[in-house]
Formats: sequence, C-alpha cells, structure tokens
Amino acid sequence: MRAVHWLGFALALGACTPASEISTAREQLIVTSEDAGTITVIDAANDSVMMTIAVGKRPRGIKLSPDGRLAYVALSGSPKCPPTMPDEECEKLIADKSADGIGIVDLESRKVIRVLHGGSDPEQFDISHDGRLLVVSNEDSGKATFIDLTTDSILGSITVGGEPEGVRFSPDGSEVWVTSEADAAVHVLNVATRTELAVIPTGHRPRDLGFSPDGGTAWITSEFDGVITIADARAHKVLRTLALPSGTRSMGVAVSADGATIYISNGRSKTVTVLAAATDSVLANVEVGARPWGIALSGDGTRLYTANGPSNDVTVIDTRTLTVLAKITVDGLPWGVIATPWRRISPRN
Repeated sequence: MRAVHWLGFALALGACTPASEISTAREQLIVTSEDAGTITVIDAANDSVMMTIAVGKRPRGIKLSPDGRLAYVALSGSPKCPPTMPDEECEKLIADKSADGIGIVDLESRKVIRVLHGGSDPEQFDISHDGRLLVVSNEDSGKATFIDLTTDSILGSITVGGEPEGVRFSPDGSEVWVTSEADAAVHVLNVATRTELAVIPTGHRPRDLGFSPDGGTAWITSEFDGVITIADARAHKVLRTLALPSGTRSMGVAVSADGATIYISNGRSKTVTVLAAATDSVLANVEVGARPWGIALSGDGTRLYTANGPSNDVTVIDTRTLTVLAKITVDGLPWGVIATPWRRISPRN
C-alpha cells in the first residue's frame, strides 16, 4: 500500500497563469516560493514567467526525476523559525503536520499528482541517479528518511543530528551526505545498509554541499562562519577550511560539470562567490539580490541562477563573464531553483 496522501481537487489543478503554447527554448527553470505555496515555471530563452502552480505549504527543496517529467518538492506545515528566534518562541507556533510531505508535480499536465509521506518537516532532499530512491532531511526531528520511489513507501529513518538540511548523493550513488546545522557536521550514510559511516566536522550551521564529478572532493558551506570545509570524500576527513570574504554567509552549492568551478550562494551577504577548485582562490563575488539560497547551473553551464527570497526574484549570471544578465520577478519568497530540459506544458483544461 502506498504511503501517500492526496491534496484536494482544487490544489491538484493548481492556480496557474497562462502558459506559452510553444517555445524553442532548450530549458525551463522551476522555482519554489516558500510563502506563496507555489512553483513558478520560467522560459529560460527569454527569462519570462510562463506560469505558477499551487503545490502546498512552504515549498523549499526541489529536484527532478531523471527523465525530467516530474518535479519533487519538499512541503512543510511547520512554522518558519529563523535562527534569530528563540526556541521557546518557535515552540509556541502551531504546526500543521498534515501538510508535510514531498509533492510530486507532473510538469506536462502541471498538476500535483500525489504527495509522499516523507517524515516530519521535510526541507531538502536528493534523488538517486536511477530515480529509485529519495532521501529527505527532517529538520525538526533530526532524521534522514529513505523513500522507495518505486513503491512510494518509507524504508526507514536514520538519526543525523540536530536540524539536518542539505542532502546529496555521492556521484557513485553508494553514499548520501546530510548536513546537521545544530551539530556543525556532515553525516555520511551508506545507502545500501542505511547505516552511518562517518561524521565530518564543519563550520557552524552547515547548509549544503557539492561533490567533484569524480567523487573525490566535497565542498561544504557554513552559514555562520562564512567558510567552506573541503573534505576528502573517500576518506571522510577534512582536508582544509577555506575562509570566504568577511561577512559572507555561505549557503547553497553548485559545481560545474568539469569540477573546475564552485559557485556558492551567500544568503544575507546578497552575493555569489565563485571559486577555482584547483587553487582554492576566489574568482569573483557577484551581487545578486536579497538572501540568495537556491542555486543552479544551466545544462550547458553558461548560466547560473539564484533564488533570492526577500527581493522576490531570480538572478541570471553569465558564467563566462561573471556578470548579471537579468533579474526575473518571482513572488512569494523564492527559495529553490532548478533548470530542466524544455518540456511542453499543456494548456489549462
């Protein structure tokens, strides 16, 4: 029996703006908006919004199925509790646990087709390269939950420290790494046995990480310290710590296809830092908008996108010149962004 629950009929249809009938664009962007409860589809050819689709409460993390047909979105009924809010104040706020789950959106029909139960307060997650397994961080329970996508069933959960957030499968798919904000560490999990292999110390409040294409190196952000922990991903040990410019609040990570360049979104610092992997040197700091979090590269690597929450926009950066090409208005506190090959999206029925 599938461990799912269904959204109401009206939500499944979505509150959508009109779509373009045909486009020659090679890619679309999909952006989650935490306050609006929507995802926004953007035509990457002309940086224009095509439509918005209602998905549920507080959509944050987003991933695609390997074939690009489905978008998976982390939904949460837990109230927003920023780092500056005392725990006792956060605990007074009312949570709607019935809203927690991983929403699955069919991008061709622009409908939420179902919501997977994925543990409490899911924030970020990753999908295995074969599309059969999803691992989600449950922020308020300190666990990582494994979901079998062939049956939509929970396989089990592992304790991974306080306030887990970033989740990444290793390039070979044998491990999944989960950051623990409260523990200042990354927990390395064996995918086959669902057991912990190692704990790697990081700076304070690690948010995300990225791997080199060969799986040998990992770059881990730390929001409060403004540092990048560079780890030997095979030996599970810290190689060195790289300090970013003063005041940097490092958050999201994107790695170029050749592994030569690392892009870091810097949250309250309003910038993206560009690193040369070979020399640990800062190539540029590009101002993008208020509190960039989600970060993604285009398929050909020539464009970088950031979702900037308080400024309600997505910034487009030319990775060859490291200059801002455009800003696209996306309402409702944009949080996550991902690029996907173009798919025709059906007109509203």
